[in-house]
Amino acid sequence: MSNSAVLQKETSKIHQEVIEANNKYVSEFGKKGELALPPARSFTILTCMDARLDPAKYAGLSEGDAHVIRNAGGRASDDAIRSLIISHKLLGTKEFFVIHHSDCGMELFNDQIIRNLLAKSLKTATVDANGWRNLEESGGSDEAKYIPFLTFENLEKSVVDDVKRIRNHPLIPKDIPVYGYFYDVKTGKLVEVEEATKIGRAS
Repeated sequence: MSNSAVLQKETSKIHQEVIEANNKYVSEFGKKGELALPPARSFTILTCMDARLDPAKYAGLSEGDAHVIRNAGGRASDDAIRSLIISHKLLGTKEFFVIHHSDCGMELFNDQIIRNLLAKSLKTATVDANGWRNLEESGGSDEAKYIPFLTFENLEKSVVDDVKRIRNHPLIPKDIPVYGYFYDVKTGKLVEVEEATKIGRAS
């Protein structure tokens, strides 16, 4: 890649907007630099990376309040569980929330679909009435066959499955409650998945 290509990326409109926003944030930072490392409210949220979800707003968080772990789908992946273990063991969190959401993109494909797409192209794919397809097919890779993408077909079941995985993990203490919810993207409401919360009860 040429230096000019790198420079072009670094001076994109989005890049400039992010840096300008950060400069404004720094000017108003105040005493946030004095916040303690452990989260003040001693809990952790595992949720989706979807841009429509703002855990600070839907859960009433300020800087320093809680840990927020995000990935595609808000799934209890090995790496998410790694973070939960560290969150509790070294930073003292005492409650976990698993929060998936309605209209999640993880319901729109499965492992085989994304593996087939990536095998033929690394460019962004598109979807229409006929399903997912590449706009161009060159430069793909078969490496995706080694990745579990953790898609799901049923929203509430995905919450139950993830709470169950966390609850049953040998490195997660049984006295930590694990709550199961999904966020309704049409209303902003957190909807309890009762079966998940029952499974996640502390003992």
